[in-house]
Amino acid sequence: MRCFVFIALWLLVGCGLYAQSEQLAKNFFDQGEYEKALKVYQKLYEQNPANPVYFNGVLSSNQQLENFEEAERMLQERLNRTANNPSLLIELGHNYELQNEEEKAKRFYDEALQSIEARPNYAYSIARGFEQYSLLDYAAKAYERALEMSSDRNYNLQLARIYGEQGKIEAMFSNYLDLIEDDMKFYGIANREFNRYISEDSQSEANTIFRKLLLKRLQEDPQLLYNEMLSWLFIQQKDFDKAFVQERAIFKRGENSLQGILNLAVLAKEDEEYETAKEIIAYAIEESPSRTFNLQARHFLLNIELQTAGPEDFARVEVDFKSLLEEYGYNQETLDVQIDYANFMAFNLDRKDEAIVLLKKATEITPTKFNLAKVKMALADILVVQEKFNEALIYYSQIQNLVKNDVISQNARFKVAKTSYYKGDFDWAKTQLDILKSSTSQLIANDAMELSLLISDNSLEDSTKTALKKFAHADLLIFQKENSKAIQALDSILINHKGEKIEDEALLSQAKLYEKEQNFQKAEKNYLEIINSFNDDILSDNAHYFLAELYANQLQDLEKAKSLYEQIIFNFADSIYYVEARKKYRMLRGDTLE
Repeated sequence: MRCFVFIALWLLVGCGLYAQSEQLAKNFFDQGEYEKALKVYQKLYEQNPANPVYFNGVLSSNQQLENFEEAERMLQERLNRTANNPSLLIELGHNYELQNEEEKAKRFYDEALQSIEARPNYAYSIARGFEQYSLLDYAAKAYERALEMSSDRNYNLQLARIYGEQGKIEAMFSNYLDLIEDDMKFYGIANREFNRYISEDSQSEANTIFRKLLLKRLQEDPQLLYNEMLSWLFIQQKDFDKAFVQERAIFKRGENSLQGILNLAVLAKEDEEYETAKEIIAYAIEESPSRTFNLQARHFLLNIELQTAGPEDFARVEVDFKSLLEEYGYNQETLDVQIDYANFMAFNLDRKDEAIVLLKKATEITPTKFNLAKVKMALADILVVQEKFNEALIYYSQIQNLVKNDVISQNARFKVAKTSYYKGDFDWAKTQLDILKSSTSQLIANDAMELSLLISDNSLEDSTKTALKKFAHADLLIFQKENSKAIQALDSILINHKGEKIEDEALLSQAKLYEKEQNFQKAEKNYLEIINSFNDDILSDNAHYFLAELYANQLQDLEKAKSLYEQIIFNFADSIYYVEARKKYRMLRGDTLE
């Protein structure tokens, strides 16, 4: 037993010494001290000549010291002692390439490739050997030759990756499609790679190649996979009408679910392609026999109409709301429709009391806690608009007790803080906001951080908080959708509190309102004022980003937009807009996005 313990301890100590020496050799090599690395590796190799790490360490150290003859001797000696190891042929070729003897290198590389014909199962190790030295043409040939020799092996994944690195875009796409055609489990991997090359630009080389390849395959072999991939491509390009053609084809060819079409309508709506979204959802309504689906689709259509409606359309929109509710009834099934109708009455028709009556009735027929919380949230929001703050706070507090562990509860807590802020109770508001800074919802956490900083920054210099109270009132006017009054309130702050902390906040808030009112030149002026006068302040990155978006989307000045995105990348690396700015800058520059 003692003898066994002694042997075990000796082995552990020995292994530890080997590991320390190996790490020492690696450190020397990484630091460019190749002579020191060679000495340590040689000692390790002499003690354990079967270890490939030590052999490669000696070999690489000799090559770095330009001891090419010694490196060749080692390789030839090992090759003579090894029956089948084509990777040594690659190493010999690389040794000659380091000496700029290209012809000799090529001879050994070709010999390594030739060995695949006798042993196709060596293809992977040979290809990896070539890849190690960035010999991508040879690596691709190794896989291609193996596929010619044996059809039961699949190297499409490896080949697709190499083709991508070589810039052979069509071959890369083709191999990935072959891969997912054989086994859909590779779809996620392939789709990640497609995302690296496909952009919103339908005329880009990669998009054009992919589209043509998919259309050709669809003609030769009309699989649903190709319709699905074409739909995906058109969605990336924001060509929702073309994606709709593919989704219709998928549905007609036996896909009984309209979910793909509904998802497409949602994407079109989010991208403000309202007419296309209407067309898509109208088709879904026509094709669906499901009463529940039709309710959801018609509700979705109503929301689109509401987003695009002006005051002259409100009467028609109300008729549609009433018609839908009369058909389906005021019950659990139509709860979301009732909430939206109440909001429409309160915020668009200025019939807040009717909206409150409707929502209070809805609370009486709502058994589930989550749905009850949704109704009470809508009810509390309308009470805030009416400036019935205390009653609204009661409802927000009830929501937190109803759904304690849900995001809606955190949102209710944020609205407690916002309502207290509207009231001018800044200390209590800040207490709530500081709790929410660690919210699991990043959006709520960011909003809480911003409002907390606003209160802090504007409480230090002015103990009466006069400017902050005016700004909170302007914020309330915005919530009440009284945009013109809010702009005037912010003008008053900019005139009477110029030079105070609140000035850049007022400029930014007013700029956003100008955008809503389609007054883009005034919005531009405000953003430029923040950039020029408050460039070192916390809102500077916001102004840069919003102005870049204004130039890109409304004022059609892409060069100015690109310049502002670039400034965010170089000057505001910690900004929440950094990732989006980088993406949009690269798109405007014409880069391939990864």
